Amino acid sequence: MVCLRLSIALVLLFSVDAVFFRTRIYTPWLEPDSSAGLFEMILRRELEFQKRAGDNVVITLGDSRFAYLPKIANQMTAASGLVFRSAGVAGSDPRSWYYMLRDLDPASSRYRAIVFGVNDYQDEDVGIDHADDIRALHYAIVRLRLTDFADFPLSYLSWQRRWEAFRGVLFKGFVLQHDVQAFLSAPGKRIDYVRLCQRGFESWTNDYEGPQTTMTGLSIDWNTLAVHLPPGADRNQRDTVAGYLARPPFPQTGREAQFRRQWFGRILERYRHSRTRIIFIRLPRGPLVRPGTLVHKLSASIREFGRRPGVSLVDEDAFDSLETPALFKDGMHLNRPGSVRFSRMLVDAVAAKLRGV
Repeated sequence: MVCLRLSIALVLLFSVDAVFFRTRIYTPWLEPDSSAGLFEMILRRELEFQKRAGDNVVITLGDSRFAYLPKIANQMTAASGLVFRSAGVAGSDPRSWYYMLRDLDPASSRYRAIVFGVNDYQDEDVGIDHADDIRALHYAIVRLRLTDFADFPLSYLSWQRRWEAFRGVLFKGFVLQHDVQAFLSAPGKRIDYVRLCQRGFESWTNDYEGPQTTMTGLSIDWNTLAVHLPPGADRNQRDTVAGYLARPPFPQTGREAQFRRQWFGRILERYRHSRTRIIFIRLPRGPLVRPGTLVHKLSASIREFGRRPGVSLVDEDAFDSLETPALFKDGMHLNRPGSVRFSRMLVDAVAAKLRGV
């Protein structure tokens, strides 16, 4: 009797959860500034654009370091023949990009090219273990299906993360509970804000220019990792320099390579027989470049991908000229002048690869 009651309760819980979070009853009203809400806003924007786009679209995916400006890139469409769109999400990784592409391009044929921005063609284990990074659950939660109930959780390494992901795939309300609580506290305000974002998101993101702030004056003693910051450096500049540039090397375990092979491998397999070319670029590394002698990298999975049919690697040194303090706003992100230059160089590099150069 106890087992029967428990089973009935679980069925009822799943049914209620499914009604709200596997339909369009609640998910269109997610907080736009949340992980799931931003992911959905970007996906919705790109699906809407597909309705009026031709077959010459290049979609880019990456995290916040892939700081090009589609508006600048598309000023070159007459010459390049390409239209650039960004489906990147700050803080995301290839696991999230896989689920973004699965719903953006179900037939694996919509795009002329998909461009991935990565920090390095070699594999370096850093402070974040991407294989156990639970943020992908929060980004892609709306896109996860019942058929993902085993595959997605088992992609995590620790049993704690696997359980969290398994529970989230089956009962999405566990992941979205804080969003729901915030909605219920002020539903009218949330609905108005979502409608405002839906109207303006395309123009806001397209017209974004980025700050003019620079890192001029930055220096790092690579022997001691002592940092001299620019005068008046703010907290973000201090934190990004300390956490991204002037960080000590981490033990190299091979997990980053394994994670890349798993998730980029899945994406490449989806497009193996497609007209879509997969292109990797190494992003500008920073206002200063960490010496290669700081860490011994064990493998280079992106270079391995470059040997596959339909996959191209832009020359690793293509964007080296941008790696100067004057073109970065903090320790890891380009500023406005840097993004403008990067955008134009990106178009040229991608167009050359599509011409077979």
